[in-house]
Amino acid sequence: MTMNKTVALFKKIAKILAPPPKLTVSQWADKYRRLSPESSAESGQWRTDRAPYQREIMDAINDPEVETVVVMSSAQVGKTEILLNTIGYFIDYDPAPMIYMLPTKEIAEAFSKDRLAPMIRDTPVLRGKIKDAKSRDSDNTLLHKKFPGGHITLIGANSPAGLSSRPVRILLADEVDRFPLSAGTEGDPLSLAAKRTTTFWNKKKVYVSTPTIKDASRIEAEYEDSTMEQWCLPCPSCGHYQPLRWAQIRFEDATMECEKCKERHTEFEWKSQNGKWIARKKHPNKRGFHLCELASPWKRWEEIIEDFKEAKEKGPEVLKVWVNTALGETWEDHAGDLEVKTLMKRRERYDAEVPDDVLVLTAGVDVQDDRLEVEVVGWGIGKESWGIEYKIFYGDPGQQAIWDQLDQYLNQEWSFKNGEKINISCACIDSGGHFTTEVYKFCKPREHRRIFAVKGRGGMGIPFVGKVSRNNRERAALFTLGVDNGKDTILTRLKIEFEGPGYCHFPINAEKGYDETYFEGLASEKRIIKYRKGRPKIEWIKKSGVSNEPLDVRNYATAALEILNPNLEALKEMKETGKMYTQHKKMTGPPRPRRRRVISKGL
Repeated sequence: MTMNKTVALFKKIAKILAPPPKLTVSQWADKYRRLSPESSAESGQWRTDRAPYQREIMDAINDPEVETVVVMSSAQVGKTEILLNTIGYFIDYDPAPMIYMLPTKEIAEAFSKDRLAPMIRDTPVLRGKIKDAKSRDSDNTLLHKKFPGGHITLIGANSPAGLSSRPVRILLADEVDRFPLSAGTEGDPLSLAAKRTTTFWNKKKVYVSTPTIKDASRIEAEYEDSTMEQWCLPCPSCGHYQPLRWAQIRFEDATMECEKCKERHTEFEWKSQNGKWIARKKHPNKRGFHLCELASPWKRWEEIIEDFKEAKEKGPEVLKVWVNTALGETWEDHAGDLEVKTLMKRRERYDAEVPDDVLVLTAGVDVQDDRLEVEVVGWGIGKESWGIEYKIFYGDPGQQAIWDQLDQYLNQEWSFKNGEKINISCACIDSGGHFTTEVYKFCKPREHRRIFAVKGRGGMGIPFVGKVSRNNRERAALFTLGVDNGKDTILTRLKIEFEGPGYCHFPINAEKGYDETYFEGLASEKRIIKYRKGRPKIEWIKKSGVSNEPLDVRNYATAALEILNPNLEALKEMKETGKMYTQHKKMTGPPRPRRRRVISKGL
């Protein structure tokens, strides 16, 4: 009896001291992860079987033979949850120092509050391993959290300081196509972060993103340097495994046609089959996965088809976003270079100073050493645009006289055919030249008229319109513009050949300023892709001997529309009911440039 008790005791001790059974990331998630109600439509226990394509991606992360995992995907496929499960795994089960990198520090802070903190709170095995953020000597801050055996640091790819932190074993990089080309002056942020892992023999790097532009996409380049795996399902009729391809989707009945036997089957019939990942290449230690929205259990094929139709109807800019975020594919611009003669041929004779379809007017102003160049642009549904006037004021921007002329010009009213008037609702003035102070002094007292200073910043991954700042002597509102993003938008719109969303109209009237010189300037730059140390970089090359002010000015007028952010559909409805022109009164009160949605003066 005593011997039996002794054996039983040793068994209990052995069970306590025995190492836990080896778990993969997906097994850990299925056992421990809880989805939070504020960040998931399906709160409660995590189930990998809900989206079975996620299993192999997660398990590749803790495969000892795999060093790098690449996920090039659409939205709505659960890629952020995959990263959260990975974080939970390396906090609880295989503790390690980690970096979680996002495009900016602000996005990293939002992720920490909105996604990471709820997961830690609602997953019991994580809750006790990270101290309460409210404690005075807490190791749990918004961007740095310690736990037994490791820590996680959240950083923005635009922050050189964050990238020069201590060595880490795990690097998780989310939305890498939105990273800037360089972290300050330090170089490529992804390469800088990867160097932090070099001292660990068992390091892991996970790169995740929706793609952007063909041949300039970081995630596409990483994916093409991997196993290039696709999620494949067998045909319910012939059993042939194939990826879910948009080209095989049939709109009339929301089915997919088998690429081999040509039989059509519904979404349910395809997704009831057991899928698997099929690699197109071999790679010793780098697995790459591509996913599109067609595989998602959270988005029906009928919805995706409707999204496509709507995007196509709204024009190439919206279609580009759909290709990136629904198909998880890069956008390839097949149109050729802009031809000045072609642009001039599209000029037309307006029946009034402002065509009837215009709902909002904006203006852009470029400041040169001896002149101000201004364009007034009208905007309609789908951001269809009408050039109203391109005007040059000659004079010294260091003197008050030229600014008085500009003030009078921006304050004037413009006429429709029926005699109704419309004002300029927002204007952007370039402050990046030799007259920065003069621009600030002009804009500051006119912010109630939505006249703002802007400063251009080149490079990939920079939003067209950034956050407003007042960090200048005049305390003027200053918006940073991602000018490359803006130029790309203008180039795309100028290549639209048919009237409708995004199409650009120009008047033929000689006195309006849209002559050959204007169009040469509008088409003065070409987008090319160069490679620096193997990384793609978009550059805009100006044609020799051609002034590019018309392109810059159109960029500023376009930015003014984005800052204004009007509800064009509501404006159209008000115009049709005769309510739009009854409230053309000067705005009063302090400006509110931090607010993203600003109602047009037309209201």
